[in-house]
Amino acid sequence: MLKERINNLEHKQKMKRTIVNPIIKDTVTFIQTSEESGGKVTEGEITLMPGGGNPLHYHKTYSDTFTAIDGDLGLKLGKKDTKILKAGESYTVEPMSLHSFFNPTDQEIKFNVKIRPGHSGFENSLRIIYGLAGDGLTDKNTVPKSIRHSAIILCMSDMNLPGLFTFIFPLLKIIANRAKRNGEEQKLIDKYCI
Repeated sequence: MLKERINNLEHKQKMKRTIVNPIIKDTVTFIQTSEESGGKVTEGEITLMPGGGNPLHYHKTYSDTFTAIDGDLGLKLGKKDTKILKAGESYTVEPMSLHSFFNPTDQEIKFNVKIRPGHSGFENSLRIIYGLAGDGLTDKNTVPKSIRHSAIILCMSDMNLPGLFTFIFPLLKIIANRAKRNGEEQKLIDKYCI
């Protein structure tokens, strides 16, 4: 048991701290992982290109605290409200709150995000999506070409999309569970989470 824990720790220490999305050129540097913090926090520093961002979504199990570091960070809160964080300003999005982030400027920006409690599935999902992008298995917006890959990533990361996706999410969950049972999720973890 101790040997297994040591091997697992050595594996985690070898994981890249910074990952790059080769399509949209965003980077994520893991400052602190869920495992390193004993499950308390996942912390990352993100570099976002002009026009970059993610779709409106919510998480059921964790909050996101965004802090602008260099440049302005845009947050869409719900379907109508927008907040622009200046360098040094922070905002926490609580679980079940619809949100997205975006770069409202024509310059590269940098921001910090702290996820509480920590979420290793979120960490793995970023590694997988960036890896799939590098292997040409996503479209130009880095959406996986495979519905199985999309289902795995959405479920693994606790990223829930509003609208029509609310109705198809149960199907995506079935697809993700089947992919987990047949070993496809583990193959993605083994390939990209190193």
